Amino acid sequence: MGQWKKSGCVLCAQNCGLELEIENNRIIKVRGDRDNPRSKGYVCRKGMNIAYHQHHADRLTYPLKKTDKGFVQITWDQAIEEISQKLKSIIDQYGPRSYAYMGGGGQGCHFEAGFGVTLMRLLGSKYHYNALAQELTGQFWAHGRATGRQYKFTIPDEHNCEMLVAIGWNGMVSHQIPRAPIMLKEIARDPNKLLVVIDPRKSETAEIADIHLPIKPGTDALLTKAMISIVINEGWVDEEYIKNHVSGYEAIKGWFKDFDAKSAVEFCGLDYSQVRDLCKELRVRKSAYHPDLGVYMNRHSTLTSYLQIILFTITGNFCVKGGNVIPGMLMPISGHSDERDEKTWRTVETGYPALCGLFPPNVMPEEILSSKPDRLRAVMCCQSNPLRSFADTKAYEEAFSKLDLLVVCEIAMTETAKLAHYVLPSKSAYESWDGTFFPWTWPEIYFQMRRPIVDPVGEPLEISEIHTRIADRMGFIPEIPQVLYDAARENRLKFGMELMNYVKENPAAAKVLPFIIAKTLGKEMGSTNLASLWAMLMNAPGSFKKSAVRLGFNKGPLLGEELFKAIIDHPEGLWIGKSDEDNFSDLSTEDKRVNIFIPEMKDWLDELEVAKEREKLEFNKKFPFILSSGRHFPYNANTLMRDPQWNDGKRACTCIMNPLDAEELGLKDGDIVKVVTEAAEVEIELELTEATCRKYIMIPHGFGLEYQGKTTGVNANLLAKNTHRDPFAGTPYHRYIPCRVEKA
Repeated sequence: MGQWKKSGCVLCAQNCGLELEIENNRIIKVRGDRDNPRSKGYVCRKGMNIAYHQHHADRLTYPLKKTDKGFVQITWDQAIEEISQKLKSIIDQYGPRSYAYMGGGGQGCHFEAGFGVTLMRLLGSKYHYNALAQELTGQFWAHGRATGRQYKFTIPDEHNCEMLVAIGWNGMVSHQIPRAPIMLKEIARDPNKLLVVIDPRKSETAEIADIHLPIKPGTDALLTKAMISIVINEGWVDEEYIKNHVSGYEAIKGWFKDFDAKSAVEFCGLDYSQVRDLCKELRVRKSAYHPDLGVYMNRHSTLTSYLQIILFTITGNFCVKGGNVIPGMLMPISGHSDERDEKTWRTVETGYPALCGLFPPNVMPEEILSSKPDRLRAVMCCQSNPLRSFADTKAYEEAFSKLDLLVVCEIAMTETAKLAHYVLPSKSAYESWDGTFFPWTWPEIYFQMRRPIVDPVGEPLEISEIHTRIADRMGFIPEIPQVLYDAARENRLKFGMELMNYVKENPAAAKVLPFIIAKTLGKEMGSTNLASLWAMLMNAPGSFKKSAVRLGFNKGPLLGEELFKAIIDHPEGLWIGKSDEDNFSDLSTEDKRVNIFIPEMKDWLDELEVAKEREKLEFNKKFPFILSSGRHFPYNANTLMRDPQWNDGKRACTCIMNPLDAEELGLKDGDIVKVVTEAAEVEIELELTEATCRKYIMIPHGFGLEYQGKTTGVNANLLAKNTHRDPFAGTPYHRYIPCRVEKA
């Protein structure tokens, strides 16, 4: 019998609580943790197979350097020395714009982000590429204009809503709210509530919904514009709510007055009376909306996100209980950057600005392949596998081959790691102290600090420690006085006082504070991440401290220490704060009102007309099908499950198609077909289902992984062009890729 230990899943952003049985330093059994206050014992199939993520033959154990003879093992000292020298040489010659940091924690390990960003800034760069900019920056940007800060986006208050509208979201399998399948079923079964799904496919969520609107692929923005027009012209605007809480309504209502909503709805393939009835329900019910990749990775993505904010604001469902609310948080998962500010960096070749402080991965290949002297030449890639995670694999392969320096920090020998000059082994989520900052609950604020439950094999390090060593070797960390080392050894509170005194006397040290804490308190704690958590809690913003006190923690200078002890004493996770239920108090706009006037969107909105959309979406003889690249289902987990044995015996990677389309093409279930796009072509098994609409196929993500010399499934990102993207945020059109299907 092994020993049961509490932890959390790292395969999606819900991070459900797990109990893991450990025997002989291996995970041998998994069960949901009933003590976890957020997941309450729920766990999906992916979490139940977490052992395949932790234990497999491609785990990295020692630093590796690429040579003419392949990868060779080197020492940490050699790796840090050579990487530091090469970084300095590149930046000295080409300037700070030649360096980019790609990473920030992925689904389970966020603590390295603060260290990676600090090192990036010390090198003079602002180029932070992150997976959030593959999906969410358009959404966050629109929210930033409405709420005042891009990290103050909204989530649905699913517990108190009377209607939940899922837009391009298949929560029954993709989750994205706690205990999603359970919660969605509860809403669907409640006679006083409505579950509405807007999705081209009759997804698993649409199957249980009260209303399913099978929208034509790529027309989400047009439908939302039509719904706003209906609400305004029918007089279903919440005038009292707008009077008290909204600015900009008078400036935007004329944009929708004369719009032909009926023609637009019909072009979207929907029944006008049903859509009109839904608009009325938005006004009379407390309604929340949950968009997902069907919006974020589709045509007009940023515009659609903006229009959805308008729709749910003018019906009185924004920043209110039962509607969409700004969640509380310990630490924002993104930054805030205003593209109108001249100081905001843009990419050299493509001209994309930072949104939320992040740059879109779609443009990185062009930035590397640019002929300009300050092109990207050095990339540090942490917990990110762009060769399988981001659009246009061929473009990334070509670009990464042109880098002067590619450093990969990972737990496994990924496809990206194989292209690197240096591969540095990181501790896994179950070998280190780590956690996430996903703010998916309201009004309570949840946090779990996972602890090491198995010992690492070899010499992996926390990635935050890797960043610290590079910063130290490059001379960024000043000489640290002995008093700080002594205080760290004695007790945390004394260390905190000495650290404050040190920074007061040496203001420049504030820029490298994470590294100073890592070398002192981190050394004593045996974890850079754990020391970082303590420092974060001791210096938490006032808004979070108020939330912690509201939940029952003691107000005062020892609040951070009290929170730290509580987190350490609760390995299952706990509520650490409670937001003010007056959600408008969280707004950061100057007038403390929801701002729905974004003048930059007007020209884009004016282009959104039925005639122009018909012209753009008309039948394409060369590519008559639309591919949705990234089907969510129980057998995929991004690129985090590298050993295909976890899906042994499952029909895990297929292309789904409507049977009527297959009949026209002379295809049958189980055939091997060729899917061809502008970017590439792949061969894949065909699966027939009436759940998907005509001329609309889907391929799951997270496959095409190379493991022990064998590739399993198809890499869907081969089929996506990195230039096929949102014109403002740069997010890819993964849910709208023109293609054709042939028998292989």
